[in-house]
This record gives sequence, C-alpha cells and structure tokens, in this order.
Amino acid sequence: MGRVTTASPRHHADRCPGLLRPWIADDGALVRLRLVGGALSAQALADLALIAGNHADGHLYLTKRANVQLRGINHSDGCVPEAFVDAVKAAGLLPSPTHELVRNIMVSPLSGRIGGQADLRPVASRLDELLCDDPVFASLAGRFLFVLDDGRGDLVDRSLDLGVMAVDAGAAQIRVGTEHWGEVVELDAVPEVLLDLARKFIDVRGDGDDALWHVDELPDGGSDLLGLNHARDLRTQVASLPAPFGLIAQDDGRSIEHVAVPDGDLTHDLATQVLARAGRDVIVTPWRSLLLPDLESAHG
Repeated sequence: MGRVTTASPRHHADRCPGLLRPWIADDGALVRLRLVGGALSAQALADLALIAGNHADGHLYLTKRANVQLRGINHSDGCVPEAFVDAVKAAGLLPSPTHELVRNIMVSPLSGRIGGQADLRPVASRLDELLCDDPVFASLAGRFLFVLDDGRGDLVDRSLDLGVMAVDAGAAQIRVGTEHWGEVVELDAVPEVLLDLARKFIDVRGDGDDALWHVDELPDGGSDLLGLNHARDLRTQVASLPAPFGLIAQDDGRSIEHVAVPDGDLTHDLATQVLARAGRDVIVTPWRSLLLPDLESAHG
C-alpha cells in the first residue's frame, strides 16, 4: 500500500506520558500506566496506593481510557526516581518497557461476567501479547486506541483507531476509525486482523513529527485500510449505559460491585475501603469508576 497521508493536524511528535516518559507539570511529574481492559489485581492496586503515598501526591487518578495516573512525582531533568520506576515494575505494571505507551486497549468492563455477546478478555490479552511482541508497533502514537465492545454497546460511541464489536459468542465485526466497519471475523482471528490493519496504518501515516497519530486523520477516515468497506452488521445496532453503582449479580451467581470514584480521584482512604471489599481482581472503567468482580458475598 502506497503512502496516502493527508496533512497532519500537528507538527510535533506524540508526547503522551508513560512511566519512562513522564509529563512534567507544575506539581511534579505525571505518569500514566496502561491497564489492558482496565484490569489489575487487587494486590497491584494495593501496591500502587503505597507507591502513590511514597513517591507521588498520594492519589491515584482514573482516566477515561480506563488507565491510572500518578501525579506530583519528584523528578530530575525530566526523569522520575529509579526507586519509583522499580516499584512500579515490581507491581507488574510495566510488562513491556518498549511498548508501554501503545498498550491502549479498552474493553467492555463487564465482559465475561455479565451479559454481552462474547467474553473479549482473552481477545484483549492476545492482542496485547502480539502488540508487545512486534517492534514495529512501538512506533504507534501513545494515543492510538483499540476498542473492544463485547456486543452490549457500552463502548460503541467511543472514538477509536481500530476495534471490534462482538455480534455473537464467536465472532465480531471489525472497526476502522470512528466511522468504518469491516468484515465479521471469528474471535480467534481478531488480534491478527487488527494488528495487520495497524501495520497498514504505520505504512501510510507519514514520518517524523508530521506523522499522523490516528486512523481518523487519514483520507476518508482510513477507509483505504480496509480495502473493502462493509455495511454495519445489524447486530451491532445496540447501546447500553454504564452499570448502576452497587452490587450486581454476575452470570455465574457471584456478585460484582460497581464503586463510584468521585471525579476519578482514588484517594488513599477510598482505596483502603475498596481493597477491604475486593476479591482478587479490580477493573478500572472508562467512566472513571471501579468494578470489584467475582465476589462470593456482599462483603467479598
């Protein structure tokens, strides 16, 4: 595929922050940690709360991409302390130093536990594995986003670069940019199909500081990446709101608790309360709240 880039809307390289590339703000360094599908263990959350108290301003900030930020970190010449980096690594939150900025994979938070057409957690894990395994994808912009909607329509209105929406338990329709829909493929094929499209985007986005960050910035919103546009499958014509706060019954008979985090600011006190109720896992949602899944009783 030849280069088909349109004019870049900006003329500087992506500066989206990560652990190894912090953003230096007035209150100190800011670091963003990518969580695939918003998932992390309760132990990792406990570790992060401790790290925030020791190295940052004591708070954890939840983002609209279901990631976590730490602020107010001491820095020297734009670098955060080695002890801080080592603590985050020890918590298991830097699985790929070369690809930390591009692990932007959003997944329907309730997938595999309540409703939805399919459990997309294995798809997200495989996508992340393959993404981190190929050096070429390290060059994607830190804002490049994969969105995996499990068919309930909770993420269908999100802007995205590449993604899917499940249409039944074993298949999903490919999405390219915010507007375009591709073929329906088996779930097992989704990671490879999405990364093949990501390679095509890298081939045509341009070079240097003028390189495009997003598929939507390509001519016609990236439709040429598909080769052949498809009609949107009728089974994707659904939408749903975030789950209500409180305890909700999972499909397997256990419970999941949806916890409000005002303004996405997870204070030390609130984190302590959450951890007292959590089971093994915690999910950060795109609505800047938390889910505590797989609870055996109302008190976890």
